[in-house]
Amino acid sequence: MTAGRIEFSEVWKKFHYGEVNNRLRDAIPALVGKLFGRANPDEGLWTGEFWALQDVSFEVQPGESLGLIGPNGAGKSTILKLLTRILRPTTGFCALHGRVGALIEVSAGFHPDLTGRENVFLQGAIMGMPRKQIRSSFDEIVEFSGIAPFIDTPVKRYSSGMQARLGFAIAAHLDPDVLVIDEVLSVGDAAFQQKAFDRVMQLVRGQIPVVVVSHQLEAITTLCTQAILLDRGRVIRQGTPHECISTYLSGGAGVRPPTTGDAAIRIESLQLSRATLRSGETLAVQLECAVRPDGWTEPDVVSVRVRSAQSGEVLFSTGTRQLGVALPASGTYALSLEIQMNVARGVYLVESFVWDHLMSRESFTGPSAHVDVRGAEEFDGLVQMHPRLRLVAEGELSEKNS
Repeated sequence: MTAGRIEFSEVWKKFHYGEVNNRLRDAIPALVGKLFGRANPDEGLWTGEFWALQDVSFEVQPGESLGLIGPNGAGKSTILKLLTRILRPTTGFCALHGRVGALIEVSAGFHPDLTGRENVFLQGAIMGMPRKQIRSSFDEIVEFSGIAPFIDTPVKRYSSGMQARLGFAIAAHLDPDVLVIDEVLSVGDAAFQQKAFDRVMQLVRGQIPVVVVSHQLEAITTLCTQAILLDRGRVIRQGTPHECISTYLSGGAGVRPPTTGDAAIRIESLQLSRATLRSGETLAVQLECAVRPDGWTEPDVVSVRVRSAQSGEVLFSTGTRQLGVALPASGTYALSLEIQMNVARGVYLVESFVWDHLMSRESFTGPSAHVDVRGAEEFDGLVQMHPRLRLVAEGELSEKNS
């Protein structure tokens, strides 16, 4: 295997709004409009054009993995299409050195009338695998996919999940010099997702350069050594996964500033005891608070909630009123809260706010921070309920019922 490398240097890419003109009577007015349209001299754009990427640069060496994060439309997929040569940059240079494995739209390209077995050989050939290598890897691919009983069934009879599982199994056994991954860690059920994640982790640890696009932020923190946060084609932040995720979850700024409100109490800062922990461990949260001069604190409840960064769902919320803590009527003070993170693996937002219990509304939004929870593979779902299971012997059961 040759040493792979990824280069992406000062890349700009622009697109044109609207439809492609495939008829002469449509193309002529469009051409006239472009000739007489007004260009933007500062941005190098004609009317109807926009920049999908603006001056993006990075390099990934063997043993390094880069995570691309950002909202929809940030430019992540455009980067992957440029890397895999589906698109060409408007300006700049990008290249993949070595044999490329692309885990992108893993079920795309299947011929519906061919069987799973035939599609394995077809997909392998499309991806550049010699027939001998496909044959030697066939049993491993089928076993990994978990659809062995249906391998000689036409793919058009497969569910979308079965197609995705087979597609991932083929792509993940390519043995590449360079790996490009786009949102493929959510294929199949929970058990297969974990198996897929473990397989990608093996590939990442195989000393090859990797680029990962995923909205699963815990995948970025686990798989990647570096990250880039994109927004509307621009690099907002480039650094460690923790730094880029912090900026992303705080709305683009390093620290989310407290918002103005009519609460008497302001939450000035929020600090977590650590940024990474295992499911079930305790997280300490410290809040620095201040009372406005002549503010009436009686209705105010200083509160903390935990929200899934993936879904936005609030999993837990509590406050000083629920916990029976009386707050000072003036001055500054600190609050220290401990919570047991009995949640599934993932990235979670810890948010602070002031709740007006008389008006039943949020009267002040304070700062937030995120925590990466790991090591929760032993259960599925949102919450760890610490189950206890034992096998009851037949004699013991009979004795109990007598």
